Amino acid sequence: MDQRTELSEFLRSRRARLQPEDVGLVHHGGRRRVPGLRREELAQLAGVSVAYYTRLEQGRGENVSAAVLDAVSDVLRLTGAERSHLTRLAGPVSRRHRPAPRPQWVRPAVQDLIDAMDGVPAYVVGRRLDILGSNRLARALLGDFDAMPPGERNMAWQLFLAPAARELYADWEEKAAHVVAQLRRDVGRYPGDPKLCALIDELTGRSADFRRIWAAHDVQDKGFGRKRLAHPVVGELSLAYETLSLPADPDQQLVTYHAEPGSPSARALLRLAERPAEMALSAP
Repeated sequence: MDQRTELSEFLRSRRARLQPEDVGLVHHGGRRRVPGLRREELAQLAGVSVAYYTRLEQGRGENVSAAVLDAVSDVLRLTGAERSHLTRLAGPVSRRHRPAPRPQWVRPAVQDLIDAMDGVPAYVVGRRLDILGSNRLARALLGDFDAMPPGERNMAWQLFLAPAARELYADWEEKAAHVVAQLRRDVGRYPGDPKLCALIDELTGRSADFRRIWAAHDVQDKGFGRKRLAHPVVGELSLAYETLSLPADPDQQLVTYHAEPGSPSARALLRLAERPAEMALSAP
């Protein structure tokens, strides 16, 4: 991925989503040639010259200061994840000194931990949203990652290219937007990762939905929330999820799902846990 192009497109997309009145400017009427804020309006609010901001938006912001990035972020009302993304994209472009991405693997103790989480679907996700490890209940609930070819053990690949995943998530559009925003975050973190570039190229070439959502340039960290699933065996579930960073490897996160005690979803998870492993994803 070209870092300068990413920076340029990201800033234009954030500027386009704001209107003058959103930032306290008075619109005197008349047709505006571009959606959202104009460059000169953003530059005025950020306290920099139009020429300076224009260079930044054109991807030529190698020497931009942290204070300017903070001012631009404030005007654009960027989230914490978006601010971090902007800082990475605006940093020096130096592919020669960028270390090659390290191989990804789950420490045996972490795998033992998630295997011991009885009744709680859990998996470990790494760079590019690769699924690095999972327990039996996660595989029964979300898909048998261990049985998939290595290139398909990826949350984005599954969501856009596997029909079963599209049917599983009741709020597929919301899930897809979150996954793409997390993948965009990784582009800022690892712009020289050839496997990440290959994944994005494959998804772009094979999925119109991915192309549409990717064009929004949204950025997001994985956090917590609730997901509604339509499981082929146990039916509908409403599950809360939590994301925990693993301090030994900041690229890896542990994701767990759980149901409210005594709820229909809790009973559905129990039925799924009691089902033989080879039948967990098969209808009765």
